[in-house]
Amino acid sequence: MANKRYLRCVDLPGTIDQAFAYHDRPGALMRLIPPWESVTILRSDNSLQPGSEVELKTKLGPLSIRWLARHELYHPPRLFSDIQVSGPFAYWHHAHRFETGADPESSRMCDTVDYRLPGGAIGAVLGAGKALRTLDAMFAYRHRTTRDDLQMFVDHDPEPLRIAVSGSTGLVGSCFNNVASLLGHDIVRLLRGEPTSDDASAADAGIYPWSDSFAPESFAGTDAVVHLAGKPIADKRWTPEIKQQIIDSRVTQTRALCEHLAAMQTPPKVLICASAIGIYGDRGDEILSEESEIGEGFLADVGRQWEAACKPAEEAGIRVVNLRIGLALSPQGGALQQLLLPAKLGVNGPVSHGKQWWSWVALDDVIGAIYHAIKTPTLRGPVNVVAPNSVTCGQFARDLGRVLHRPAFIPAPAPILRLALGEMADALLLASTHVVPGKLQASGYRFRFEDLTTCLRHLLGK
Repeated sequence: MANKRYLRCVDLPGTIDQAFAYHDRPGALMRLIPPWESVTILRSDNSLQPGSEVELKTKLGPLSIRWLARHELYHPPRLFSDIQVSGPFAYWHHAHRFETGADPESSRMCDTVDYRLPGGAIGAVLGAGKALRTLDAMFAYRHRTTRDDLQMFVDHDPEPLRIAVSGSTGLVGSCFNNVASLLGHDIVRLLRGEPTSDDASAADAGIYPWSDSFAPESFAGTDAVVHLAGKPIADKRWTPEIKQQIIDSRVTQTRALCEHLAAMQTPPKVLICASAIGIYGDRGDEILSEESEIGEGFLADVGRQWEAACKPAEEAGIRVVNLRIGLALSPQGGALQQLLLPAKLGVNGPVSHGKQWWSWVALDDVIGAIYHAIKTPTLRGPVNVVAPNSVTCGQFARDLGRVLHRPAFIPAPAPILRLALGEMADALLLASTHVVPGKLQASGYRFRFEDLTTCLRHLLGK
């Protein structure tokens, strides 16, 4: 059977050198794997040089399959290619070609895949349609993500920075570290616990600001600090002990970090500290901006103390930005991950009456907001990180059902949720918080996703 050829191109912001460098840095493959795909990188040489390899584990139906690819051609900034050594295809060769765009500050990338399905003529007939749909969805995701990442880069000062990040293993932290590294920034991890001798000698050794042996000079040369660490608020029922752990992981650790930064002779210029829209409490249909009053309840109290813990850094002259993050959407974690299985099974529907507001935001816009806050000297204080178009819980369920082609009319009754989750049900699922991103919009932030349906289709490959 003859090979088939798939070709897809995208116009990119940024020069041909910038576009190639984005793909040439370690982490590009991880960034561009669609989040709906069950793919694990087993090993990688983190290189595009000829002979370098990457081994993946992917799924074909219920089966796990290993995919070994080897890079062949490498001609920066014009071309690199890889070929399947072993894997799910009878043949696979993927070439990435780059050229200068309509003007010297833009570029164009074309992906060419020559492939042959397994199973001979029968496999080609039975699998052709599915293969084409899979390639279309994968490259649509890859190209939009690449384009939007490079747009974020060219929208801001391109100076490379050294950025210290806590919460690096979390959903937001790991994604931010990956994107910032691909854009040419140096990432250093802020870690809990005590350093070991192995940590001290490692090439990617982090900083331990909460250890007994910490010295402020560990931060020397750091331009920005992004503080995302905190105990997850939804993984366990809220007992008094769990509540205290939630507070301590945010308030106590944030205050200690800020006191360390304030003690430096030359501290970082900016501290980006996570917060959450739970600080506004349950507010019905009230539209909430950064100027709105702080609300009532446990999450509002945590938010108030969390942001106040940044005071030592602010008093030391560090620009402090408190990112009040909404319902961050990704199929790899958080609320959307929890909602997907019941939605796919057709038991999706509104929570209670469905009239409460859910202020959502794409994970990539959380990453974009962090980057924008670092690079925008006029931003300080509380900044709402939500999409411009919030929806009610009922509308969220309907939009998700429409994208998945599943019904969305089975409600989750409030009494059952309260019985199962206790106080957490009211704070996280039943509360209504209609938040607007006033400061982000006023400062020129370019949202990737303003519409929920478009966001869900991108994240789920639909």
